[in-house]
Amino acid sequence: TTVIIPSALVPQMGGGNEEKARVIQTLLFVAGINTLLQTFFGSRLPVVMGGSYTFVAPTISIILAGRYDNETDPHEKFLRTMRGTQGALIIASTIQIILGFSGLWRNVVKLLSPLSAVPLVSLVGFGLYELGFPAVAKCVEIGLPELILMVAFSQYLPHVLHSGKGVFGRFSVLFTVSIVWLYAYILTISGAYKNVKLKTQAHCRVDRSGLIGGAPWISVPYPFQWGAPTFDAGECFAMMMTSFIAIVESTGAFIAASRYASATMIPPSIVSRGIGWQGIGILLDSFFGTANGTSVAVENVGLLAVTHVGSRRVVQISAGFMIFFAVLGKIWSPVRVHSTAYICWHVLCFLRICRCLWSELPPVLQLEQLQDQVHPGLLLLHRHISSSVLQRVRLRLGPWPGAHGRKMVQRHDQRALLEQAVRGGAGG
Repeated sequence: TTVIIPSALVPQMGGGNEEKARVIQTLLFVAGINTLLQTFFGSRLPVVMGGSYTFVAPTISIILAGRYDNETDPHEKFLRTMRGTQGALIIASTIQIILGFSGLWRNVVKLLSPLSAVPLVSLVGFGLYELGFPAVAKCVEIGLPELILMVAFSQYLPHVLHSGKGVFGRFSVLFTVSIVWLYAYILTISGAYKNVKLKTQAHCRVDRSGLIGGAPWISVPYPFQWGAPTFDAGECFAMMMTSFIAIVESTGAFIAASRYASATMIPPSIVSRGIGWQGIGILLDSFFGTANGTSVAVENVGLLAVTHVGSRRVVQISAGFMIFFAVLGKIWSPVRVHSTAYICWHVLCFLRICRCLWSELPPVLQLEQLQDQVHPGLLLLHRHISSSVLQRVRLRLGPWPGAHGRKMVQRHDQRALLEQAVRGGAGG
């Protein structure tokens, strides 16, 4: 989404490759900031905040507004359209800020039973099919092999191979995108698309984005870099309705992320707080000028389901890399041509590192550090682990066996003992 959305909107706004590269850098920069805010102060779930397709429709309506038709200079039209989008996003962000921080959305989430939450989460994921499969059909000779390899790496090989199955399960996205990009590069340099339509070349060739030439070497996005925002009542109203849709979408994504991160059911108050910080993220989008709003990246929630591991530390480190590399436009623009590979590369690499480090810790130490590593609600812990409960667990587990061949305590036994200790603490 970091590349696809600006690549589709900026040319319609009148911008060229240089403006498109700057908007991509800005969107990636603000996405990293919003991810850090969400993981530190918002829902504190391992979710990535990024551009949303939900805001594309009202942005296109702003682009096609009649008040910009009299502008003949493409660059000036781009600036005026961007300022109009910024003004609409400023007003739209107040919806989420008010509903989130006032606790009004908490009352709505309380009405969500498991029976109603399941269709909500399902529809959030199914919404990507509408956007993904038409893109695959535009270049089926590249998109279809990528789908097949993705299913093979993530679903088939981990169950067939006895050694290295964890590697294929956690690095399936990285392996798939790397192999298919190399395949597309070979097709490009071999001249396979020389005599095809220009539209097909734009979707299949790897040298048609224009980002490398248009991106500056170093560029730091800053607020109101496109000028002062402008406001129009109709544009603001359309963006406000879209903001409400993004609230529903992110609510389903929060529920799915808590489930895939092995946490308990996320409390309504946490969802409401996450929506409030998402509104602040949209406000930052309007200040910096990303031509798009922010919501939870549903594709990264799906990544939690593929890897079966969720850690806020992984997402926070990845967000730091997003901010840092967004400044280095010329160096990392070839990587950002495939934005999914760019984000998943950092997530999966650090996911593997954190997973290896986490497996070396004793179970009692893991329980004490569980809040900082994943989520406050993990393993039946809604708020915190009291010292008395931890003491009960230590007494039941006995001395922790060392590394000299003594028997290791299995994880399911730890869970059972913890449940007994929690029930005993509640009964006392």
